[in-house]
Amino acid sequence: MGLKAALSKPFASWVVQGINKWKKNPIVAQEKILKRLINTAQNTAFGKDHHFNEIKTYQDFKKYVPIGDYEALKPYVDRVVAGEEDVLWKGKPAYFAKTSGTTSGVKYIPISKESMPEHIKAARNALLTYIHETGNADFVNGKMIFLQGSPVLTKKNGINVGRLSGIVAHLVPAYLQKNRLPSYQTNCIEDWEEKVDAIVEETFNEDMTLISGIPPWVQMYFDRLSAKADGKKIKDIFKNFSLFVYGGVNFEPYRAKIETSIGKKIAAIETYPASEGFIAYQDSQQDKSLLLLADAGIFYEFIPADEYYSESPTRLSLAEVKVDVNYALILNTNAGLWGYSIGDTVKFVSTNPYKILVTGRIKHFISAFGEHVIGEEVEHALLSVANEEGVEITEFTVAPQVNAPEGQLPFHEWFVEFEKAPADLTAFAKKVDEALQKKNIYYFDLIEGKILQPLIIRNLAKDAFVNLMRAEGKLGGQNKVPRLSNDRKLAEVLERYIT
Repeated sequence: MGLKAALSKPFASWVVQGINKWKKNPIVAQEKILKRLINTAQNTAFGKDHHFNEIKTYQDFKKYVPIGDYEALKPYVDRVVAGEEDVLWKGKPAYFAKTSGTTSGVKYIPISKESMPEHIKAARNALLTYIHETGNADFVNGKMIFLQGSPVLTKKNGINVGRLSGIVAHLVPAYLQKNRLPSYQTNCIEDWEEKVDAIVEETFNEDMTLISGIPPWVQMYFDRLSAKADGKKIKDIFKNFSLFVYGGVNFEPYRAKIETSIGKKIAAIETYPASEGFIAYQDSQQDKSLLLLADAGIFYEFIPADEYYSESPTRLSLAEVKVDVNYALILNTNAGLWGYSIGDTVKFVSTNPYKILVTGRIKHFISAFGEHVIGEEVEHALLSVANEEGVEITEFTVAPQVNAPEGQLPFHEWFVEFEKAPADLTAFAKKVDEALQKKNIYYFDLIEGKILQPLIIRNLAKDAFVNLMRAEGKLGGQNKVPRLSNDRKLAEVLERYIT
């Protein structure tokens, strides 16, 4: 065992002791955070506009602070971007994380000197928690790769601007810098395919032990590594590769293909980072749920997903949530985001400790007929049947077909790219439909009532989704294919890839 691996174990034990302290009293931690956030931002423009000086309880907070998305906060963010101080948070942000929104165009998410360390700490603690639980620490002696955005930063009125992953690249602890790949120069390549090829060249002969990134783009990296190695499995290229860290999408649709590419099952850690804050990570290899970080500078609120679009939705603190309810996640952060709907939905599987599963996007659903089918349901339906049948999925998305051919009922149309297709696609689709009916009673009623016909699966050509993302300029980085759309925009583009 190398020196770093040996030292990491007592350090991991010490860190986990600290985590366990707030895990025992997460509600107290949340109450302290809310009080600290209000006191710190009391004299900001937002704080004055929303009567922070009168807020003593969570009930007061709900009274004065509305729920909204980026558009709702944009008038304040625009003032921050223009260089004004003390708008959403005291002083000016340390950074802006630049992201793209579907309605807002470019979004500038403020990151403060208080919030940035929480991103770094959470990423570190995810690895240390793994070391503490498993005793496996040898990966820290090898090379680690983080497939991420460019670290090139620009300036906006004196404030550094970049992708979150690019910002974080500048703040990797010194003790990890020598282990980290790719090089700064390679990371700066903007074209994703050119960048992946350069990463392959840089890492091919290295002792890669940890690989991290969004699963579909890691798969592209694996495909190109294997091609360079005349078809070898990743385990034979990187003999000490032992840990995969991922986030951004559910791993399950990609697991079979990635494990086939690797040539063996591998330990994996799911993380839930966002530009707005690091929210959760998987803290046990025995459990796929994620530990909600109740002591990370974020005060969380939750709205039952089926109430999200109502005029007066129920707002709940962490103390009030229940297991197995789908909630829209709301953040209040130590970077000055208030009542901020991040757009994700989560479900608690435990309240002691508070552990979640990410179930989808609040705007990604199908409810053309009142069924409100969500991402978690379609993923479960497809993958449960695929696992039974030995079918492997590369990527998929679902859309409603309201204008069915004459004489047919409307239906849900599934666009699926198979790595290993079913022998009988019609029989496979029937089983998926039955699985979805079991997950969603409204969908079941629509099928039973002959309002909808059973779903139809369209088999897409190889690399259909890669070609789609390339055509839209969204190849690589943090870009993801939506699982569900309530319209036909994506479906109409994918029709050209049907085999």
